[in-house]
Amino acid sequence: MSYALIFGISLVSGLLLTPLARWLSFRYKVVAVPGGRRQHDGLMPKLGGIALFGAFMVGVIAIYRLLPPDASTNDPQLLRGVVIGSAVVFVGGLLDDWREQPAWSQFAIQLLATVIAFSFEVFLERFTNPLSGAEIPIRPYILVAVVTFIWISGMMNTVNMLDGLDGLAAGVGTIAALLFAWHSYNLGQYTIAAFPLALAGALLGFLPFNFAPARIYLGSAGAYLLGFELATLSILAPAKIATALLVMAVPIIDVAWQIFDRIRRGQSPFRGDRGHLHFRLSDGGLPTRPIVLGYYTIAALFGLVAIYAQGVQKLVALILLAVLVWILLLKLKKREKREKSL
Repeated sequence: MSYALIFGISLVSGLLLTPLARWLSFRYKVVAVPGGRRQHDGLMPKLGGIALFGAFMVGVIAIYRLLPPDASTNDPQLLRGVVIGSAVVFVGGLLDDWREQPAWSQFAIQLLATVIAFSFEVFLERFTNPLSGAEIPIRPYILVAVVTFIWISGMMNTVNMLDGLDGLAAGVGTIAALLFAWHSYNLGQYTIAAFPLALAGALLGFLPFNFAPARIYLGSAGAYLLGFELATLSILAPAKIATALLVMAVPIIDVAWQIFDRIRRGQSPFRGDRGHLHFRLSDGGLPTRPIVLGYYTIAALFGLVAIYAQGVQKLVALILLAVLVWILLLKLKKREKREKSL
């Protein structure tokens, strides 16, 4: 009953706060203008992060009232790290929405978010060998900090880059959050399970306004917030990193491809363009909704694989999906070159 109430409170809060976020966007002229990699019609409000953060925090308040973390464990400290870090990246993203920040500023936000998470002991200190199932500690200790930064900043950037089609990042994030909640509950982490559940409720309250045709965007505040929460919540349970990797496999592989391809062409890997898979599919003539629903389906299917499959099976699934995505990207790139040469 408590879980349903937490989820419902977050969902209703998202439904109520999103129209307010739209109004604030237009009131203070924080809007996305068509052009570049954005090909929407007219001015689009981009303060969706306000609705997502507000709804999530309402859910967090409900969690502390209904399912407070066990003080005899380190859960209270870990969850404080998630909440405080979420607030910091939300503010940093909000500044980027208000006035677009340079790349170094965005890097600083990601570094600060990692430092906050690390200070509350939210870090990656071991990984599971998919072949043997044995846990392998990460050594030396400085490598723990490096790996944690790569994971948190990588997820923040992945979500930010995924947020290119209406409803894409919010929907995939919802699926990931629900699977995280399920995974944590199965492991007996009852309070921790409520946090991704609150996040899923907040996203589902926002999604009706963001699904194609969108009436509001997540913006940097929403994308950074979602990326940070997926990264940190995935750290708080054994083997949940594998769940995150498989649910987010397509966008993670896509980002890796783009970084490789941009460096190969002598461009900055941080320069946005329409080279991402979802943009290529859209530019190739596919409607937005089928593309987005396809991403949802793959995220859900591979998320279930992550929960039910064994270590080796998860690794095989990830490799197979990576190969398929890279083949598809290569074919789309070759087709674009042929069309340009005509």
